[in-house]
Amino acid sequence: MELSSLDMISGFEIDTADAKSVTDFYGQLLGWTFATEPGSGADGSACIRITAPGAAAPMGLIRQHAAGGEEAVSLRVLSGDVAADAARLEKLGATVVAPAAPDGGQAVRARVTDPRGNVLTLVSRTGAQEAEQGGGRPQPGAFASFEIGTTDAEATRAFYAQAFGWRFEQDPGSVSTPYYSIFTGPAPTGGMHDYSAVTDGAEFAMPTFLATDVPTDVSRAVSLGGAVEYGPEATTYGLVFARLTDPHGNRFGLFTMPQG
Repeated sequence: MELSSLDMISGFEIDTADAKSVTDFYGQLLGWTFATEPGSGADGSACIRITAPGAAAPMGLIRQHAAGGEEAVSLRVLSGDVAADAARLEKLGATVVAPAAPDGGQAVRARVTDPRGNVLTLVSRTGAQEAEQGGGRPQPGAFASFEIGTTDAEATRAFYAQAFGWRFEQDPGSVSTPYYSIFTGPAPTGGMHDYSAVTDGAEFAMPTFLATDVPTDVSRAVSLGGAVEYGPEATTYGLVFARLTDPHGNRFGLFTMPQG
C-alpha cells in the first residue's frame, strides 16, 4: 500500500453563496467570530476564517462563491502533497471534483468525494494557517470531532482504513444504530454511524461542535432556521448528541461530554 502524506481531519469548510446568512446563523448559535481573508481565493471566492469562542486560532473557513454554486460542508485534511494524495485517493475509489491548484497565498487545495459521495478538502500544510485551533481545552462552539454516516459500513471502513490508516472500534454505549469510534491516532477523534440495516439511513461526513447544553442549543438552532435530523440522544455513559442542518441544508453535529 502506498504511504500517505495525509494528516488527520484538521477542520472544516463551508461553501455558500450567502456568507452573511451563514455567519448570522452560526454566530448566534455557537458564538463564532469571523475575519475575511485578505486577497480571498484564487478562483474569485471570498474566504472568511472562523474562530470559536476562546480559541487562539481559526478552526475553519467559509468560502463564498457566486450564486448558483453548490452549498456544501466539507471535512478538511492537511496534505504534504495535495496532487499526489488526490490521485492516490482516486485509485481507492474517490472522485476528484476539483484538482490540486494554488488558492492564493501559499496554499494548494483539491476537492474529492469519497466513494459514498461525501466531500473532503485536501489542503497543503504550507500556508494552511486556519488548520489549527491552538492549544487549551475546547470551549462550547469549538470544532471538537467529526462524524460519518453510511449505509455501507464495510466499504466505508475499508476506504478510510486504506486512505488514512484509520482504525474503527464499536462503541457499546450506542442505544440506537451501531456506532464506531474512529481512531486517527492513539485516541478517538471521530465516529461512524452504521445505517446498513436502516431503510432511510443517511450518507454524510460532518463536523461536530461542543455544545453548552444540547437540547437548549438544538431549540435555538431551530429558532434560527435550522432543522433537526436526529436526536437529542444520550449514550449509556452520558454523552448527549444531535444531528442538525443549517438553513442551507448543511449537516453538523452538537454534543456534550458525560458529566462527572
